[in-house]
Amino acid sequence: MRVFDNTTADADWVADIEVARWEQYGVGDSMPFNAMWYTVRPGSTSPADRHPEVELSIVVQGSAVVSSDSGSVVVERGAAFLIESDETHTVENRSFATPLLVFSAYWMPGNA
Repeated sequence: MRVFDNTTADADWVADIEVARWEQYGVGDSMPFNAMWYTVRPGSTSPADRHPEVELSIVVQGSAVVSSDSGSVVVERGAAFLIESDETHTVENRSFATPLLVFSAYWMPGNA
């Protein structure tokens, strides 16, 4: 068994978003997907993103407003959202007090 801890992970900043990718753990080909945690600062929104991977995300802390080509939805702690391949999206934290923490697993379509 291995344990991955978002509080001690090495992270990089992308605009106001702190991103900790799981590649740092050396899991390589042992998982059929890549993964990361990301934190959106209070009152911030992620930059618009679009990528070929399918992305399944779970809100770990806070509440997210996820906007994509198909509209906007509020996703509360404990709920998940799925971003399709090449779907432009943003993740907004409307709280001015609580950081938004999200766990995401992502993979190329047809590879999971």
